[in-house]
Amino acid sequence: MKVMILKNFIVFEGIDGAGTSTQIKKLVERGCAELGEGRFTATAEPTTGETGRFLRRMLGGEFSVDEKTNAYLFAADRCEHIFGKGGVKELCDSGKIVVSDRYFFSSMAYQSVSCGEELPKLLNSPFPLPEYLFYFVINPEVSLGRVTARGEKKEIYETIEKQKKIAAQYEKVISEYEKTADSGMKIIRIDAEKSIEEISADIWNILNKNHID
Repeated sequence: MKVMILKNFIVFEGIDGAGTSTQIKKLVERGCAELGEGRFTATAEPTTGETGRFLRRMLGGEFSVDEKTNAYLFAADRCEHIFGKGGVKELCDSGKIVVSDRYFFSSMAYQSVSCGEELPKLLNSPFPLPEYLFYFVINPEVSLGRVTARGEKKEIYETIEKQKKIAAQYEKVISEYEKTADSGMKIIRIDAEKSIEEISADIWNILNKNHID
């Protein structure tokens, strides 16, 4: 069965410190400046909803849950994010371009490392694919150096051992989708070690050439 593509939905993925949040901010600012205020909308997972806030507290190390529970919670938060009132699908259907910092590819990378691949795949199988997936490729040591430089408390996954495993799983997940040529999702690999301005220009040029009007 062919998975639905959600038109106007763009996803940025990558390990911690890859620069996805910075690039989403720049893309939304430029998109609104050139195409009109409100045309682009930024969002992220975990969300700002109740389940998302719970997950962010867990990621911050306030408490722990079983890894399988973790996978279910991320999927529940995602369901509301996509299908809930005022969610991604509603916004995309109205003509807005929604750019998300992470989506189910993150669960298939992060949660698969801790609880195996089967459960994350099952829980995330009902979700639509984005029209565009930008995958930020970066050396885990470089990305973790960026995280450390922020001077903030690290989240539970932000150790070099975990980031290397997650990066390897990300590569496996993205490669599998790249081999599925009929999925309809456009996958673009980004060299996340390039300068912020170079990456920003690359992303805009790709979207401007293929999508934005």
